[in-house]
Formats: sequence, structure tokens, C-alpha cells
Amino acid sequence: MSAQPDGQQARATLLEAARLIREDPEREGSLLRFGAAGQVVMTGDLHGNLWGLDKLQRFCALSRYRGRRVVLHELIHQEPERAGDMDLSIDLLVRAAAWKCEYPDNVFFLLSNHELSQLRRHEITKGGRSVILDFEQGVRHRFGGQADDVLAAVDEYIAALPLAARTANGVFLAHSLPDPLSISTFDATIFERAPTGADMEPGGAIYSLVWGRFHTAPAVEVLAERLEVQTFVVGHTPQEMGHEVIGRLIILASNHAHGSFLPIDLQRSYTAEQLAGNIRKFAAVE
Repeated sequence: MSAQPDGQQARATLLEAARLIREDPEREGSLLRFGAAGQVVMTGDLHGNLWGLDKLQRFCALSRYRGRRVVLHELIHQEPERAGDMDLSIDLLVRAAAWKCEYPDNVFFLLSNHELSQLRRHEITKGGRSVILDFEQGVRHRFGGQADDVLAAVDEYIAALPLAARTANGVFLAHSLPDPLSISTFDATIFERAPTGADMEPGGAIYSLVWGRFHTAPAVEVLAERLEVQTFVVGHTPQEMGHEVIGRLIILASNHAHGSFLPIDLQRSYTAEQLAGNIRKFAAVE
């Protein structure tokens, strides 16, 4: 696929990625399950960061390391560096979808709050701007009269996304976790069943999962016991220096110059502190 696809190429790539995501052999319900061999590379929010994806693709080298998997989330809704800059995070989304099409057994995606909001058209306002409007204007700038077809394909891609992944060595990967006040009532059956519209609305299980913030070590411990998890790895909460560790929780950010990612060897057992020792900076990748 060319570096800058036209609207029909972008649409076809997104729709094929959606099909592959729905049919992933490692998927059960809304959960991906990775076994005890190889490596998973987890990212934080990317938000249109093409530089970060380029670094990630070089590190992963999937043509050579076919036992390596990579998990991406929160690709869209880029924050402009300067007033008046356009949100062109569609470029990152299409490129990542093309990576999935090229390596369907190695590239995986999870649902995030920004993608859920895009699908449901739940407005997010940042700095006085509408991120959904900005994203859709970027798609129209990029694809002109084909933009509606591309946006429909974006919706289909988002609707196909699983919610989380777990590994045989006890690591749970998600965009976020429910906030401490919601953990006791969180409906964990959402990982096993088909989602409903109510799950995606405020107060629903999916909304609670992808929007949760203000995590504390005691609350994370409660959820770890409920889900039989050793360590959680998420994004969502901004991290100026690329990551934070809160008890059994590792938070990654991948959308800026200090962005990080986390290789996880599936045949090893880790504490959260040991796993955090594997964190890599995009800037260190040649």
C-alpha cells in the first residue's frame, strides 16, 4: 500500500483490518488470550504519533520475529502542536490497519475511550476544541469526497475492537481500568459476552473500563484478585515521562518524545516492578 492511500484504499484497509480483528484466532468474546511462548509488546496511547509507530515497527521487525505480537490502542484524536494544526491521526490509523493486514497474527488492537467516543459520537472537548469534529475534518481534508466512506469504515473498525488481552503469565492489557469507586460493581462478564449499547454508555461496563482514572494500589489489588491477574498494563492517564507504576498497575504513554512501550516475555513470571524494568523508550530505538 502506498504511503498516502486514496479514500478507497484506506476504506478497504480499514474494513479488512476489522474483519481480521473479529476473526482473530486468539480472541474469545471481547478478550484476547496469549499463550506462554514468544513476546507481546504493549504500547500506551499513540494519538496520531506516526514517529512512534515508525520506531515501534522498527523495534518489532515482524518479518524476522514472527513470535512477537504488538498491542496498539488509542490511535486517533491527535492533539495539535500549534493552534490551527489539523488532526490527521487518520494517517496513523490507516497505517496501523495496514500493518494488521500484513501481519494478522502479530498485530492486535484494543478499544480506547477516544475510539469509543468516536464510534458513539460522544463529544470530547479539549482546550475548547471538539476532538471528534477535528478528526472528521482531518479525514475530509485527507480524502475529500471519499471521506464519508472512510469514516464509515473507521466506525466498523472500532466496532470490531476487543476490550482487553491477558497472557498465560498473568499480565492483563487494557486501555484503562475502572476507577476505584467502580471496581466493586464492575461487570467483568463484559470480557466474555457480546457488548450492548448500554455497556457503551456512561455507567456501562465498557464505558467504565476505558474511561477509568485515579487508580490506587489498593483498588488495583482488589481487581487483580477478582480477575486473577499478576500485573495490569494500561495507557489512558497522561504520563509526562512515559510511564508510572502504581502497585500492580503499569501505565504507559506513547504519544510524545518521552513515549514508551513494554516488551513482555511470555515464558517468564514478573512482579510489576520487574516488568517495569523492561520498559523501552521510543527515542532509544535506532
